Amino acid sequence: MASTALVLGAGGITGVAWQLGVLIGLHDRGVDLGGADLIVGTSAGAMTGALIGAFRDPRTAAAIEAPLGPGDPPLHADWSRGAVAFGLLQDESLSPAEMRRQIGTIALEAEVGPPDPWLAAFARRLPITEWPAHLLVTAVDVHTGEPVRWTAASDVPLAAAVAASCAVPCIFPPIPVNGSRYMDGGVRSRTNADLAAGHDTVYVLAPRMPMLQREAVDPSFVLIEPSAEATEAIGGNVFDATRWTATLRAGEAQAHTLDLT
Repeated sequence: MASTALVLGAGGITGVAWQLGVLIGLHDRGVDLGGADLIVGTSAGAMTGALIGAFRDPRTAAAIEAPLGPGDPPLHADWSRGAVAFGLLQDESLSPAEMRRQIGTIALEAEVGPPDPWLAAFARRLPITEWPAHLLVTAVDVHTGEPVRWTAASDVPLAAAVAASCAVPCIFPPIPVNGSRYMDGGVRSRTNADLAAGHDTVYVLAPRMPMLQREAVDPSFVLIEPSAEATEAIGGNVFDATRWTATLRAGEAQAHTLDLT
């Protein structure tokens, strides 16, 4: 039997909205990606993946509140350290492993507040605790720079895994999980689409994340990125929760125009 994978990349709050909108539009056209054999979630995509994996119906998943917003801890980004960390993402003189280690060190030093309020916020906003059986969440160990892949078999609370995958260096604090601390899975790759290799059909929903490089994916994969209209709805701040509804609708509208042949 042919297998299908869904890859959901980094993109902030608006990235979650756009991905859910696209999934709604695809579902309306008969493409049920909530039932994919594998869902790979990175950063924003980890939240989307947890929701779509649990509810399967994207309209039900999209009925939640915006992932972060009023009532959640304020962002205390350390932009000076962030500029250094994001600059390392473009430094081709470093090996990927060394780049991740250096970014992890900076993430630990960043003055962005404690992790506990953010863990509580993700647990509150994510209305499920049980891992979807086919979900894989990515993150990076800040101490070693090593990427990790968490699944239902990993003995990691779902909210902690999603919070860690979303922990953009120098914007959110690294999240403690089982004795170490972890940062955004996007530090390894904007989508981590390579983890879906081997499936017959792979859909990659890749929102734009300004601090992450656009990367090539396997040409056999179905790559979907925001249209011009969706990009306008997203705006210049991917953490702007007030753009949730407009971005959700833009993603849905875009999905109805996609060539799926």
